[in-house]
Amino acid sequence: MTINIDDIENEIRQAKSQIRGAGGDLRKAFATIDSVIDEQIAEIEQIVASGGSPIPVTSLAELDSQDKAFHDLVRRRGCVIVRNVFSEDRVNDWNDTLMSYVRENGYFEKQAEKVGMDKYFSELASGKPQILGLYWSRPQMEARTSQEMAKVRSWLNHLWTFHSQNGTEFDPDLECLYADRLRQREPGDRTLGLSPHVDGGSVERWIDPGYRNVYRHVFSGDIGAYDPFDAAYRTTSREIPSPAVCSMFPTYQGWTALSRQGPGDGTLNLVPISRAMGWMLLRALQEDITDEDLCGAAPGRAMVVSEAHHAKLLRAYVPIPEVRPGDTVWWHPDVVHGVEDHNRNKGYSNVMYIGAAPDCEKNRRFLDRQRPAFEDGRSCPDFVAEDYEVAFEGRFTQPDLDALGRSQMGYEA
Repeated sequence: MTINIDDIENEIRQAKSQIRGAGGDLRKAFATIDSVIDEQIAEIEQIVASGGSPIPVTSLAELDSQDKAFHDLVRRRGCVIVRNVFSEDRVNDWNDTLMSYVRENGYFEKQAEKVGMDKYFSELASGKPQILGLYWSRPQMEARTSQEMAKVRSWLNHLWTFHSQNGTEFDPDLECLYADRLRQREPGDRTLGLSPHVDGGSVERWIDPGYRNVYRHVFSGDIGAYDPFDAAYRTTSREIPSPAVCSMFPTYQGWTALSRQGPGDGTLNLVPISRAMGWMLLRALQEDITDEDLCGAAPGRAMVVSEAHHAKLLRAYVPIPEVRPGDTVWWHPDVVHGVEDHNRNKGYSNVMYIGAAPDCEKNRRFLDRQRPAFEDGRSCPDFVAEDYEVAFEGRFTQPDLDALGRSQMGYEA
């Protein structure tokens, strides 16, 4: 199915008509999930009021000993912090190397010539964060292809239901490497926050047949059967092509901390409710939203979460607890997230964006597009073709890959 973005209002009208005509009681379904969300928000507010954080926390060493109750908590919250994935000394070396890589290759001088190319975050009130269009540095590739990261991703992927009526949706123990970017946020920065949003598709979630199958229980009104960690049909959904929209199937978005950062340091905020997407989908189908509107969702943009339509969810919008170099943060692709407006930290707030994208046909197809970009030092195909690293000294190249890295990049079966 091709979505006509030049006539998107008509596409939205048709999608709403089809969903409403399928027989589900959307008003009743919304009331049901609204009650579920109310309970979770109240729980989160109580935790925050008592001085705690609702974000589950574990460590690399503790993964194998975590019990079902902790697994269920991660599924309910849709996020988790895994600490001490890498040693602090190793990450400090990576951070120093990245700062040198940026400085010595004249990244900011080259960036000034290409300003304005990336429009993905243009609709978000806080503007675009200080994200660097670099993909193939040695620290990024060493972290992505490490045994430590492979263990974390495997543990995370096993929290999903990856066998469905369609067969095996993905291999939880094998990664398809996805090259994302860096954040190097300056001390005291006040201008580069990112307002609440969801990545990985906006209007598609109502219009694309693959996405409608993902949320089939939501749209049919069977809220009790809706499981955000059910992978059925996730690998057959189709995104509207746009720079910075991930065309892989990610089980998690994520980042690795390169510096100490906590609340107030320009860090990540989350709405730790994995079912919030179901609430948002049904919210846009209620009678007070006009037929051509999906609560502000627009093609090729991040999915906006606003006070006008989603104020209830924003009551649960909280910062992650303090992390240190080598800690990793993970959140479900449907989870609402953003970045604080002000970095009050006296140091940089730096991260490497590294998520999880397990082996499946959709992700292997993307690797076929990504490998030539890696070999040439060009930007990852999902992002604006700024291609800074083609002539960069010190970038990671194909001979640097070990056996795990070659497998993750699709060079070997």
